[in-house]
Amino acid sequence: MSPLFRRQPARPQTSEYSENHLVTLIRKPGCHLCDDAQLVVEKVCAELGVPWEGKDITEDRQLHDQYWEQIPVVLVDGRQHTFWRVNEERLRKALTDQYK
Repeated sequence: MSPLFRRQPARPQTSEYSENHLVTLIRKPGCHLCDDAQLVVEKVCAELGVPWEGKDITEDRQLHDQYWEQIPVVLVDGRQHTFWRVNEERLRKALTDQYK
């Protein structure tokens, strides 16, 4: 495959936001809303240089018991930010407001 078309892994970025935030996406396999949410989380976090992690409720009984009715769920710094649908602008605002 030509190097032009080879996908490169995203390089970790650091920013004023990355040191202060962590976004967590709680999801499950085969969930179309979860796939949509992940696209938004990936985009916003990449733009701001904020780290994010994904957690699967099928692998964690506590997460399953707590969130099974709401997935996907997005946490910002361990606190619930939203569920079902992720609004790109609202997530960006939550990650940048304290710096304005």
